Amino acid sequence: MKQIVLALTAIAGLTLAGCSGMSTTEQRTLSGGAAGAAGGAALGAITGGSATTGALLGGALGAGGGYLYDQSEED
Repeated sequence: MKQIVLALTAIAGLTLAGCSGMSTTEQRTLSGGAAGAAGGAALGAITGGSATTGALLGGALGAGGGYLYDQSEED
């Protein structure tokens, strides 16, 4: 669990540092992906499943959700 917390902290730091110069769509997609990966990893670890698989699925769903949210806000 300690490794997961360290990895999520690193991901959050890189996400925040990497947002300068990005469009709103890119920022929301990246933020959604990071939040989804963190949530998926946590859920995978808590439920006894694979934290890696949870992070991959959560990241993909979060990125898609962030993108779709941005697209609905622009209309």
